[in-house]
Parts: sequence; structure tokens; C-alpha cells
Amino acid sequence: MHGHGGYDSDFSDDEHCGESSKRKKRTVEDDLLLKKPFQKEKHGKVVHKQVAAELLDREEARNRRFHLIAMDAYQRHTKFVNDYILYYGGKKEDFRRLGENDKTDMDVIRENHRFLWNEEDEMDMNWEKRLAKKYYDKLFKEYCIADLSRYKENKFGFRWRVEKEVISGKGQFCCGNKCCDKKEGLKSWEVNFGYTEHGEKRNALVKLRLCQECSFKLNFHHRRKEVKSKKRKDKAKKDSEEPTHKKSRLSSVEETSKKKDKAHSSSVKSESSVNRNSDEEESASESELWKGPLPETDEKSQEEEFDEYFQDLFL
Repeated sequence: MHGHGGYDSDFSDDEHCGESSKRKKRTVEDDLLLKKPFQKEKHGKVVHKQVAAELLDREEARNRRFHLIAMDAYQRHTKFVNDYILYYGGKKEDFRRLGENDKTDMDVIRENHRFLWNEEDEMDMNWEKRLAKKYYDKLFKEYCIADLSRYKENKFGFRWRVEKEVISGKGQFCCGNKCCDKKEGLKSWEVNFGYTEHGEKRNALVKLRLCQECSFKLNFHHRRKEVKSKKRKDKAKKDSEEPTHKKSRLSSVEETSKKKDKAHSSSVKSESSVNRNSDEEESASESELWKGPLPETDEKSQEEEFDEYFQDLFL
């Protein structure tokens, strides 16, 4: 009985194991059927080393990208240099660049600036010349600012005005000398400015507004042309023409008075002569009347008058 009972228990255990294996196979098959193409594989409780390494690398790359994006270009450059020195060795002095050939925008403008741009200058324009031309277009070219520090050597420096100087009135309502700010007694001058630019001699006609002292410096060697407004020119013309007008008026008045006197005397003479002639004619007619009887005049008949009239018509 005992042996038979032990046999039954072993048989039941085998049956139980077979059923559990069948269930596992079914669940695996169901999972394969229900698995989606983009679904990740399921793992046990302990993660595989390769999967853990991939996740760690991905997280580190995300953090590194976030920090690099937050940096500016210079910080990013210094970080890469430090990492290179840390891994490969070396010194920072080897990475220091020489700043001798560095140029700012103002350096480029100074090298390519022109006092006046011609059509020939605008040929073969590179980015440096375009930058200088763009700066030139923003300048105001009505009046100049002058440097008169070397006026005794007959050397002057001129430049165009910028926007701030135009707003403040420098060079137009204030003295155009860069070291002077006087506002009274300003005069306008026209100067033929000769200069050398990029190895080429050029001339430009410029206008200045200077006070009396600075005008003396400008005209120290020879006098420049003074520019006057139309109102001043008209006043000067009027002032110069007034004495001539007065003289002409006086002369014209004297001439008219002389002419009037002559006309009056001639009219008096003519009247006296006419009176004399009329008196003589009256006296002669009166004397002739009393000499004898009046002469008889032949009166024509009407027919004779008609004949004469028709004769005149048909001639």
C-alpha cells in the first residue's frame, strides 16, 4: 500500500509540472502575438549591463548638451581647451592666440575710409570697403569740423559731422574748430581742401563756420573766400547803391529844374513872339481895311459848280 501510494504522489507532481510549463508557453506565445513593433523587450528584475550602460550614456549626453547650450562661444572654447589639456596634456600658453593681427570695425573703417567717394572707388567692393561706405553714407556733409592746431604750418584737418554734432549744432551754430565752442561772431568760409588719400592727391571744396579767432587762424597765411548769405549780400548792395542813388537823384533833380527853367523861358519867349505877331497882324488888317473898298468876288452859278464837280470826277 505504501509503495502504491508513493507512486501516486510522484505521478501527481509530474502532472503539475507539465501543466505549469504549458501555461508558460501559452503566455509567451500570447505575448509574442500581442507585442507591438515599437514595444521594448521585457526584462527581469535585474537590468542587463548593456541596457544600463546605454541609459547612462544617454543621460550623460543629455546633461552635457544642456550645459554646452547654456554656455557662450568663449566659455565653450575654454572648456574644450581644458578638456584637451586634461586628457592629452600640454600647456595653456600653447593655445593662446596672438592678437597682433586682430582688427575691430573701427580699424577696418579707418583703413578704407575716404573723404569723398567716387564711382571709381565703388568698383571691386569687398566687405571692408562696403563697411566704410556704409559709415560714409551716415555722415552729414554740409559743414566740416576742422583741426586748426597746426595752422602756422598751413596744415589743416577736416572731417564731416556725425549725428550727435548735428543735433548739438556743432559746426553750424557753434564754432567748427574741434577745440572751440563759441557761438558769437561766426563766419562762413569756403576752403579748397587738398589732401592725399591712399597715395592719391585729391581736392574738395568744403564749407566751415568759425568764430573770429579761428577765422584768423584759418586765414593766417592767405585769406580764404568768405561765404555770405543772400540777405547780407542784398544789404551790402543796397548800402553801396544808396549813395549812387542819392547822387543820381540830385543830378536828376537839378537837370529837371534846369529843363523846367529853360522850358519856362522858352515858353515865355514864344508867348511874347506870338503876341507880337498877332498884334502886327491885327494892325496890318486894320490898316488894309481902311485903305479902300472891299474887292468884288465873282459868284458862280449852280450849273457851273456842277460842271466843275463832274470834271474833277471824270479826270
